Amino acid sequence: MIIGIDASRALRARRTGTERYSLELINALLALDSEHRFRLYTPSLPAADIFHPRAEIVVLPGSRLWTHARLGPHTRRHPPDVLFVPSHVLPLFGPPRSVVTVHDLGYEHFPQAHPWRQRAYLRWSTRRHTRVATHIIADSQATRDDLVHFYGAEPSRITVVPLAPDPSLHRETNSARVQAVRHSYGIPDAADYVLHIGTIHPRKNLARLVEAFARVCSQLPRRQLHLVLAGGMGYEGPTLRRQVQAMGLEACVRFTGYARVHDISALYTGAACYALPSLNEGFGFPALEAQACGTPLICARSSSLPEVAGDGALYFDPFSVDDIAAALKRVLLEPDLCADLVAKGRANVQRFSWPQTAAATLHVLETAAHSQAENPPPSS
Repeated sequence: MIIGIDASRALRARRTGTERYSLELINALLALDSEHRFRLYTPSLPAADIFHPRAEIVVLPGSRLWTHARLGPHTRRHPPDVLFVPSHVLPLFGPPRSVVTVHDLGYEHFPQAHPWRQRAYLRWSTRRHTRVATHIIADSQATRDDLVHFYGAEPSRITVVPLAPDPSLHRETNSARVQAVRHSYGIPDAADYVLHIGTIHPRKNLARLVEAFARVCSQLPRRQLHLVLAGGMGYEGPTLRRQVQAMGLEACVRFTGYARVHDISALYTGAACYALPSLNEGFGFPALEAQACGTPLICARSSSLPEVAGDGALYFDPFSVDDIAAALKRVLLEPDLCADLVAKGRANVQRFSWPQTAAATLHVLETAAHSQAENPPPSS
């Protein structure tokens, strides 16, 4: 059987959650003991050997509308047994059988947090997936429920396949390395820092986190505290910067930009806690990353996060600044609580691995490939 995969997102130099998912899953699928052939479609030849050696790479040059102008026509003329799109949109007029992963429907819960053009495109593409795809993969039960609720998707055509943390992440035992990374991001030696990694976007709820952090700073005046926001300056970046300036927090809230990949374990390790206040997450990689690195996790009680973080997090109401501040204060003042969160987090993260994700995904792809050919879904 030939399994075609849209690998375009995996080539991104700076990878957010969906791009990391694409790359990790592709390599985990290729590493499985399988007789299938995997054909990876990309807009350009990878600059480095980022894919498993078993990969068959098909380069389809192009940039603008690559999915619809290049991937779709090619796979229509030379169809694989099933086309898998892990982190994007199904092409128009693609092959008869296809599987797509839908990561989240945050734009439906918080439409004001997305520019209208982006929101319209996301609605069109996701609604189309529910009609066209042979099968849909959802990262979490929360996303599966959203697909049924917002688009009337047939539950039997959706399979929940949880993701996994980056296997290279670990607690950094070299204290000199932790200190060096701390210095490189301008974090003072004496400061306890609260960490958040991710694009600065309204649904990440960072405005309330900043407010809660300010309250804790005023309540613990003898503690030198920093809030480290590592990630791209997304849709909300300028607004959040102005908020920090207006509150007089420039000296203790650091916007680092994208964190270097090789620094992430040390950043987690050095943090007093990791704060995940998101209003909506399709999965929530950082919850598992913090747990894998032995960092106490405080987390929003929202969307997929409780099903991912399990009992290895201190939960709060993401709409309540008071509740976020109370959680921050507890992890900063209660070492026994932190030790308990770390132990439970380490146990929780063992539930997830990329080989498990790949095996479950492959089962979906095999089932879709052997679905009835007489009645393929419409192509648009």
